Amino acid sequence: MEVVRIENLSKVYGKGDAQTLALTDATLSVERGELVAFLGPSGSGKTTLLTAICCINEPTSGRIELDGDCVFDNGWTDVDVRALRRSKMGVIFQSYNLIPFLNVLENVELILDLNGIEGDEARRRALDLLTYLEIAHRAHHYPGEISGGEQQRVAIARALANEPKVILADEPTAALDTERGKMVMTLLRKLSRENNAAVIVVTHDVRMVEGFDRVYRMADGRIQ
Repeated sequence: MEVVRIENLSKVYGKGDAQTLALTDATLSVERGELVAFLGPSGSGKTTLLTAICCINEPTSGRIELDGDCVFDNGWTDVDVRALRRSKMGVIFQSYNLIPFLNVLENVELILDLNGIEGDEARRRALDLLTYLEIAHRAHHYPGEISGGEQQRVAIARALANEPKVILADEPTAALDTERGKMVMTLLRKLSRENNAAVIVVTHDVRMVEGFDRVYRMADGRIQ
């Protein structure tokens, strides 16, 4: 069953002579339990595509369907994309986006709290993920007190906390060494198979997509 479907998605930045076509007529469908990767250099349109699918970056034209709901049809529909993203998506940003005044454990627990999972259960699930990602020893530290690689692992734990149906990852291993990077990709594959989740990853590192179901290359805003 399709959980992500995009049709003729395009994104234009700027106007006139300063206009840049960042994404051109992207069409794609991803089913539950499927792992899809997009490879390409900086500026190829990978992040533009990802942020459009997770309803952060408004496309210029096209259509987006998520888990059966049309959220964009040449303009946003009346679907509550914030609620949909909170309950069904896990987004791993390259820039981490951790809340600086919450400690590591609280950053992960917050997503569970927003989805109605609180107290001991939220703490257990958050600690399980932090332990798997070898960052539990930093549970009571604040983001500013840990390294970039450690912040990335916290961001990954947070994205996976609500057991999402769609996992969208923007260079999720960029701040990690090869061993930990492959561990993260193994976790994404495991979650995809066991939780029947669709996983979409953008990366420049071909070593990290071993075992993915489909791998696309992007260049000049086009899926090749």
